[in-house]
Amino acid sequence: MSVFKGRWPSTWWTLRRLAVRGARLDYPRAGRRGPLRWLPSWRQMAMLFLFCVGGLAGVLSYMYLQTDIPDDLNDFATQQDNVYYWADGTEMARTGPVNRQEVPLKKVPEKVQWAVLAAENASFYSDSGVSPSGVMRALTRMVTGGETQGGSTITQQYVKNAYLNQQQTFSRKLTEMFIAIKLDDKMSKEDILERYLNTSWFGRGTYGIQRAAYAYYGKDVSQLDPSEGAMLASLLKGAGTFDPTISAKNHRRAVERWKWVLDRMVEIGKLSKSERAKYTKFPEPKAPPKPEGLTGQVGYLVETARAYVSSHTDISDADFDLGGYQIHTTFEKPKVTELAKSVEKMRAGLDPKGRKEDRYVRVGAASVTPDGRIAALYGGPGYLEQGFNDANASTVPAGTSFTPFVYAAALRDGVQLERDGARTPVSPTSVYDGNDKVAVRTPEGPYWDRGGQIVRGRNDGDRSWGQVTLRQSIVDSINTPMMQLGMDVGLDRVRKASIDAGLLPSSFGSRVPAFSLGTATPSSIRMASAYGTFAAGGRHTPPYSVTGLTHQGERVPLEKQSATRAFSPQVAAQVDDALHGAVQGGTAESAAAVGSDVAGKTGTEQNNTSSWFVGYTKEMSTAVSLSRVDPKTQELLPLNGLGGSGTSGTTGTSGTTGTPGATGTPGVPGAVGGATSGTGSTSTYAIDIWTRYMKAVTPPS
Repeated sequence: MSVFKGRWPSTWWTLRRLAVRGARLDYPRAGRRGPLRWLPSWRQMAMLFLFCVGGLAGVLSYMYLQTDIPDDLNDFATQQDNVYYWADGTEMARTGPVNRQEVPLKKVPEKVQWAVLAAENASFYSDSGVSPSGVMRALTRMVTGGETQGGSTITQQYVKNAYLNQQQTFSRKLTEMFIAIKLDDKMSKEDILERYLNTSWFGRGTYGIQRAAYAYYGKDVSQLDPSEGAMLASLLKGAGTFDPTISAKNHRRAVERWKWVLDRMVEIGKLSKSERAKYTKFPEPKAPPKPEGLTGQVGYLVETARAYVSSHTDISDADFDLGGYQIHTTFEKPKVTELAKSVEKMRAGLDPKGRKEDRYVRVGAASVTPDGRIAALYGGPGYLEQGFNDANASTVPAGTSFTPFVYAAALRDGVQLERDGARTPVSPTSVYDGNDKVAVRTPEGPYWDRGGQIVRGRNDGDRSWGQVTLRQSIVDSINTPMMQLGMDVGLDRVRKASIDAGLLPSSFGSRVPAFSLGTATPSSIRMASAYGTFAAGGRHTPPYSVTGLTHQGERVPLEKQSATRAFSPQVAAQVDDALHGAVQGGTAESAAAVGSDVAGKTGTEQNNTSSWFVGYTKEMSTAVSLSRVDPKTQELLPLNGLGGSGTSGTTGTSGTTGTPGATGTPGVPGAVGGATSGTGSTSTYAIDIWTRYMKAVTPPS
């Protein structure tokens, strides 16, 4: 009786009967002689074929059931770059190992989507996630050793990009096919296409169509037209082969592929013939952009903005490093450029190779607007050369540029001249002793240091000014009145007033008489911000460097501190008047070259280890600090002899041993102060940097 009984049984039934009747299998064939005995009959050939097909089906079914969609995507499939933008919206820098930004599918124009589909997988919306003919073609080529073929649907390409690797192996191809089938059942076509567009390689270091749009056409993906979309779709076949800017041969290939994609769009009904007729000229992409790194000042800007994001959002460092963030900063490129030029011009006048006094010079500078925006900063000679950001350093004493806060505290809080006595208001015309070596007093009597010596103030050049007003003390930078004023106000109140103005609590050290002459070490950013409080009528807005933050098109909330009232408008106006006086006819007179609306104050630390100028107009406050730092010990070095000049005034030597902040001159125990504050040669460096820069960026009045 025939096994088939006149009909074709199922594969499973045939295999079962063959197993049962295996002993009766007529092979070698009985009754045949010679070679015919070993030639299978057509029935035996059919049985063998069905056995192989059944076995293969069983193996594939088992592999399909055992293959799961991975829970985790490849690292590079999720990692993106973070993009930083200048205040005007142009790109400043990108950070991260992968140049990619995700965009929602709705942001990609429909015809750009279809340009990709026409080039790669026109049947995408109707297929099951795999192309049987394409798979067989690819497998055949791999088995025969021929050129590798794509033959993959967009779903398969996404699976390869997101879950697998780029190796052309039999097992990888089967795994890709099984995952693609399951993914097509689990995920919508729109989601698959979106993810494919965001993970595909377009050349020029870019993953995803958003970065490709910027890399080739300098525009957002939403602004692409079908012609540009067709050119980008051509790159998916091989960016190194079809980037038209690489070579003339590449250009010819790219043009041919571009034409084919547009014609294919017409063929599948996604582009009308009339619209196709508009695109006769190849959309030449721009030349590859120069890589935007962290060179020069950009690294300092990125570091500052990154720190702001970290402290004003709940985004963890790990999440931020995965990328996809767009950080819109306050930094204005023209101002950053001009500030760097001004500093470098100063550096050009130094000779660090020939003069040891010119070595290890550090400059920090920052510009802050009255509403808190950090418009520019100078962090060092270059981020890759010096990673430490001097604009945000809290290591340089403010010197006498701190005295406006003492003055503001006195005008706001008054003074206490007697123990347990009432506080007495003071005004700009209040008179203090401006003579040199005046003993510092408390309500109980002279201030004694721990060495048993009376602490005495000291003026620059040992000059005695006689009785002077508080306003004149600011204008001419007279030390002794400010030291005594700080004691009369109370150093705790001086500290609070400076914090209210914008300095950080961490900037301060011991509260001794020298405190009022600037032992605090604020950053240039904070000093510029604090002086801006006087320009803003006594209201202080904390400095900030980021105006907006988005992640994959969604806005991320930023905590932003609001403005607070530090001083009354009257107090702010009185301090502002004195600082204008310092520019109009005092120690900062050279800054008047910027314009009539300039106010500011020079400042030098009592041992001449730092030099400052902080000044402002109604539009912007800028602080510049200058110091020298021993690279081995990180200790401050004197600025004496900088640029080949003589000493910048008579500087004090150490006063009473063990007395924090008390310094003086030989033979004058406990004397405090004495470094030049605006008239010596080293103090001119900071004010010259400030003046050159502000003249360049301040509109003519």
